[in-house]
Amino acid sequence: MRRRSGPGPPGRSAPDLSRRSLLKTGAAWLALSALPSAAVDLSGGAPSLKRRRRKIRVAVIGAGAFGGWTALHLLRRGASVTLLDAWGPGNARSSSGGETRVIRATYGPDRAYVEMAARSLLLWKESERRWGRRLYRRTGVIWMAGKDDRYERASLPLLRDAGLACEELGPAEAARRYPQIDFDRVNWVLHERDAGYLLARRACQAVMEGFVSEGGEYRQAAAQPGEIAGGVMEGLPLSDGRRLSADHYVFACGPWLGPIFPEVIGERIIPTRQEVFFFGTPPGDPRFTEDRLPVWIDNGERIFYGIPGNEWRGFKVADDTRGARFEPTAGDRTPTAEGIRSARDYLAFRFPGMKDAPLLEARVCQYENAPGGHFIIDRHPQAANAWIAGGGSGHGFKHGPAIGERLAEMVMGARDPDPFFALSRPAAVGSHARPVRPGPLLVG
Repeated sequence: MRRRSGPGPPGRSAPDLSRRSLLKTGAAWLALSALPSAAVDLSGGAPSLKRRRRKIRVAVIGAGAFGGWTALHLLRRGASVTLLDAWGPGNARSSSGGETRVIRATYGPDRAYVEMAARSLLLWKESERRWGRRLYRRTGVIWMAGKDDRYERASLPLLRDAGLACEELGPAEAARRYPQIDFDRVNWVLHERDAGYLLARRACQAVMEGFVSEGGEYRQAAAQPGEIAGGVMEGLPLSDGRRLSADHYVFACGPWLGPIFPEVIGERIIPTRQEVFFFGTPPGDPRFTEDRLPVWIDNGERIFYGIPGNEWRGFKVADDTRGARFEPTAGDRTPTAEGIRSARDYLAFRFPGMKDAPLLEARVCQYENAPGGHFIIDRHPQAANAWIAGGGSGHGFKHGPAIGERLAEMVMGARDPDPFFALSRPAAVGSHARPVRPGPLLVG
């Protein structure tokens, strides 16, 4: 009996991964591993058995930060890879679209994210050198710690263990360095000197172009999951009427993962509407450019963050509070008057020189929130050859290179799935699953 794993009504919660389903998945994986890899060679003389290995074929669905980097790492490990995206890498509907993303490694007590951020930073720098394109801006990142500074305090030893330069600043020293900022209600400042921001849309396109230049295939097409039979997913139906068959399938579809896999993902990933604003700085005033001001994260009662400079687009300000539930394909992306007013009020309080600054641009994007803000990087529980990567939760972009590396190793059989990122991880687990407000795990 075949079971369809494809689009269906959202809102169904993911089932527990039973021992029986895991055993079935393991049996299917053994069957995949035992596929014929030998052929009889009859060319001259007596027949002899000759090993003939073909490249593993992988289809990656989604060319954002998770999918694009996974496709590139798979290709570099010898796989034959096809990368698909319905609207293109870094498109305006995607969670990886937009101009900029923060790259930082402050993650409270979660060593896994600190180490992934450090690894990703190395890979971002290496890719800049390889492609001759600037994708990373080293501006530094400052964290404004409030009365509850446990998150920042827990981060300091992990940052140092990872070899990342950081320092503590008192309010007086911070005000001396950055007189543009009013440090009222800030107890101290954590300064990550190696951090900064990434050019998001440009980076997605650079990864895809690098992937193609190294021999990968990119297609602009929408895909649906194939039928699952005997614990294995079959070929994918495409929007152009064709079918794409591969040995493995990686679904890195961001906010669309829930509707695509309603029984497996369901409510584990919930897209929310988020507004980002770019305000104009005073004429000829360099105080709010990236030469004078780092990326900043205000970890107070309500978390705001921002990026100066943005390649002259203006002074970026965003509220990290979770917005309303959002439909990413057809949802209205017009900013609200309430969002603009909230951003202006914050600017007047924390950056007095930006009071009454004109709004230059606004963008509505989405977070794809997973339980506790933790990523999901795991095998499909009913299909041994299908993989799921998502739940970026507003902080996933920076980790794309390390996630792609990790997932490529899993697909190629060189690494086991990490329980830390498992589909079966309980929603309540995680030091950042705060009941009152989202933790800064979700920023940048």
